[in-house]
Amino acid sequence: MINDIKKDAESRMKKAVDALVNNFNKIRTGRAHPSLLDGINVSYYGVDTPLSQLANINVEDARTLAVNPWERNLVPEIEKAIMKADLGLNPSTNNGLIRIPLPMLTEETRKNFIKQARAEAENGRVAVRNVRRDVLAAIKTLLKDKEIGEDDDRRGQDDIQKITDKYIAEVDKALATKETDLMAI
Repeated sequence: MINDIKKDAESRMKKAVDALVNNFNKIRTGRAHPSLLDGINVSYYGVDTPLSQLANINVEDARTLAVNPWERNLVPEIEKAIMKADLGLNPSTNNGLIRIPLPMLTEETRKNFIKQARAEAENGRVAVRNVRRDVLAAIKTLLKDKEIGEDDDRRGQDDIQKITDKYIAEVDKALATKETDLMAI
């Protein structure tokens, strides 16, 4: 019974860390990466559709993304969606190919992105701790209902704390990696 609870806790904590990594991908570093455009939806015949389903997104060079729409009539819609996304990007079109040059990051914008990354990391830690709280409450309920003994309760709490520490360390590692990427010129 406690093993099922531990497996559930581990999977939920892993999802929290995965969500954090996904949020980190949306924070722009100095290099071009297709994941920068992941959150952009384009109006396609009245339906908001992710940009990645309407075009190929490639890295042309270290500072330029190239978006090649599958339908030429989508070019103005894609440009509009990129401008509305408020990423500070200005696309330019040439023969149906949309090029998105990434501006250089100033020291101030780097520091703001680091603040944003630290806030995301803290949200990730809170999510992991919330899972721990829920799981510990479930273990306490099992103890209260006399479905497990006090030894199992103590062992379960220790195991859950070890799992929590492991995922908190993963959050810290992901944050350190993102900070290094942001500070690289």
